[in-house]
Amino acid sequence: MTTGQEAAVVCQAASVLLQYPDEAFHERVPLVAAAVAELPPGPARSALRAHLDHLADTASRELAENYVATFDRRRRCCLHLTWWRDGETRRRGQALADLKARYRSRGLETGSDELPDYLPAVLEYAAMGDLTDGLALLQEHRAGIELLRLALEEAGSPHAEVVRAVCSLLPGPSPRDRAAARALARTGPPQETVGLAPYTVPSLPSPEEARR
Repeated sequence: MTTGQEAAVVCQAASVLLQYPDEAFHERVPLVAAAVAELPPGPARSALRAHLDHLADTASRELAENYVATFDRRRRCCLHLTWWRDGETRRRGQALADLKARYRSRGLETGSDELPDYLPAVLEYAAMGDLTDGLALLQEHRAGIELLRLALEEAGSPHAEVVRAVCSLLPGPSPRDRAAARALARTGPPQETVGLAPYTVPSLPSPEEARR
């Protein structure tokens, strides 16, 4: 069973690796690689390691171009979790407001740069804020995350490995195809508890700290 410490490391690493590969991103990658190297063998470590290998073998410009082509130009590769469930409806506005209130109730104020359902932000919340509630939040949006994984796999995106690592933290097997993922959306994800004790992993240094 994945421990709380290991789950927090996976969430923190995935949060970084799903963000746009700008200069700050590249400064944090060695720290992510070092943290992933300390994980025990398993699906999450293997998936994250595969993506890190891709980063090491690909030019920065190509990484940036591929990121834009994947997440900015492919609607089905949306990183905002409530979009998968509510689309562009009024329900989504309420879901975002509820999510902000959920963070606030745990002492976290979200910034204005990204919506609170942005997957890297949710993963950061799980890693650094409240691991138990963060994993529960990911589980609530399991169907959308699995549909994202399948869309990335169909697009041949290496980011599929990162989302696969996230899915490995959640109970129950991942759907094999889109029909199974849609069925999961209708029936709901497995209700077994994740069973991880709260744990806060030390934060990766910010880009400013890394330059010191």
